[in-house]
Amino acid sequence: MTERLESREKVTGAARYAFEYPAENVAYAAAVQASVGRGEIIAVDTEAAMALPGVLAVLSCENAPKLSDPPDGELALFQSRTVSYRGQFVAAVVGETLETAREAARLVRVEYASEAPDVRLRTDHPGLYQPGKVNPVFPADTEQGEPEEVFNNSAVRVDVTYTTPAEHNNPMEPHATLALWDEHGHLTLYDSTQGASTVQSMLAKTFGLEPSHVRVMAPHVGGGFGSKGIPKPNVVLAAMAAGAVGRPVKFAVPRQQMYATTGYRTPTIQRFRLGADTDGRLNAILHEVVEQTSTVKEFAEQTATPTRVMYQAPHRKTSHRLVALDVPTPSWMRAPGETPGMYALESVMDELAVATGIDPIELRIRNDTDREPESGLPFSSRNLVACLKEGADRFGWAGRDPATGVRWEGRKLIGTGVAASTYPAYMSPNRATARAEPDGTFTVRIAAADIGTGARTALTLIAAETLKANLGDVTVELGDSAFPRASVAGGSSGTAGWGTAVVRACEALRGKLNGAVPPEGLEAEADTTAELKAREEYARHAFGAQFAEVEVDADTGEVRVRRMLGVFAAGRIINPTTARSQFIGGMTMGVGMALLEESVMDEEFGDFLNRDLAQYHVPACADVRDIDAAWVEESDPHLNPMGSKGIGEIGIVGAAAAIGNAVHHATGIRVRRLPITPARLLQDL
Repeated sequence: MTERLESREKVTGAARYAFEYPAENVAYAAAVQASVGRGEIIAVDTEAAMALPGVLAVLSCENAPKLSDPPDGELALFQSRTVSYRGQFVAAVVGETLETAREAARLVRVEYASEAPDVRLRTDHPGLYQPGKVNPVFPADTEQGEPEEVFNNSAVRVDVTYTTPAEHNNPMEPHATLALWDEHGHLTLYDSTQGASTVQSMLAKTFGLEPSHVRVMAPHVGGGFGSKGIPKPNVVLAAMAAGAVGRPVKFAVPRQQMYATTGYRTPTIQRFRLGADTDGRLNAILHEVVEQTSTVKEFAEQTATPTRVMYQAPHRKTSHRLVALDVPTPSWMRAPGETPGMYALESVMDELAVATGIDPIELRIRNDTDREPESGLPFSSRNLVACLKEGADRFGWAGRDPATGVRWEGRKLIGTGVAASTYPAYMSPNRATARAEPDGTFTVRIAAADIGTGARTALTLIAAETLKANLGDVTVELGDSAFPRASVAGGSSGTAGWGTAVVRACEALRGKLNGAVPPEGLEAEADTTAELKAREEYARHAFGAQFAEVEVDADTGEVRVRRMLGVFAAGRIINPTTARSQFIGGMTMGVGMALLEESVMDEEFGDFLNRDLAQYHVPACADVRDIDAAWVEESDPHLNPMGSKGIGEIGIVGAAAAIGNAVHHATGIRVRRLPITPARLLQDL
């Protein structure tokens, strides 16, 4: 096991984050948010703001420079008078100090012609439509056989609807940027991002620059969970402000403003129908999803896609319907699609287990498959059953009484639940260089991002193993768009994609080494694009099983998770220390999803009501009493040179369902609307 290589830098404060980089003569920006949920800007009054000492500029639709060709509608900052949602950035103030900028922002007066916003997601909305694809490139709908007819004729039928609320990512480090323009018109950004290369290309297009004239640096990032996967308006705001005042500008999105401007998980309404024989074998699966996007850009969460992967049934149907509302644009949040989709699927599988009288683990085993049900592709490896069995042994599942609402400890009801997990083993093309130094050490460079996952450590281990060198003799440099282009830290694809490029670069370097290294050093590079295209066709996924034990206070409805266990099959585990951290981190977020997290929309004003961590609740240490993660040994030759699958996201998948199933086992009450709060339990307790 290897500890994080940058751990000392982080605990001593030597590791710098975006807002902390020094810059000479730096100024600060503060944003003004729209106070209406829909409308047009009539006028922007900046007189009071500009009169405040220390104010350098106020930018809005009335004076902002024209952007070139923003590839994302959310980046078209101040390019229109249209207000698409409440909280949208409509102006920005630049000041000598942060305090000055924020005070001046409060003095900017914006006059609107407003309309009532349409912000409520519902299944009968007249604007519902079928998107052309769901994230990233999956078909919106699939159908095989005669699912409706077979479901109606099944011996056992379950027809239920589950809903999940909007949820916000809330990384510890807010979205922050330091922007600097030089005398040649080149732009440098220190940005809190999950992908320096992505920010480089998108900002170059937005400002009409050559990509080589934009440099993005992000060696340390304080979390992202998907919200920093693509640039958000804060990056454009900082760059635009720096150009306007001719000085470096820092801008960090305050926590309260993040809820409107940095993305969130879309709410979902999911109707599930399962048809089965009396022995629990599925013959029909129908999964229909309704979710929202904004009027600014389309983002279609791939909520039904895990249903296409998990269980065999000859008759199947999945669909996604989208409605563009006057709301901020949804975006990626840890395990997008799989998290809400598997919550509903694994909850309804529990309902089927109850309806058939079959143990929930046995039901899943009976419906296991060696081929991806809809594509027909063989799995490169699928050890779901091994995870279920190993987890059952570790958790003490044997002898569980299936009866609900019968196990008491004082005034507390006790229950246990299980759910399966899955996540695709994605991989993207990447580039890397490996260099042998004259002193016998090695330097590897790739524009990857370590957002707290331990990527720097994992890549160093991979490089050292390939080079057959001591770990201390290898340095991996990342987080800089000047390095070879890298894919985003998202989709649990980082280690697989970056690691493959690192392996190939190190292999190429070893092929060049022949005796002493010349004084100027020796370097080799790799590009994995062709290798990725030549891969054989397999369905590549990680799998897992989640177990939870809960207690429910019969008087207050309060739910406590007593213990959780996750067992995963994710290929070769590169570094057990950081891997366990990732699994447990995901499971902890699953506790939040099940019991705490909910962004509440004010339908009159079109704004999220809870906009800070005092009102948007996430799990604390006291909420996670006993949590553990383990994995089964898995060898999969069809993945990458390391034999690894992504682990950053599968930990959250299924966790909320396991808790919800445990609550049902404890109480006999099925809560189909997250989060499971005392108010939603007490009415039936």
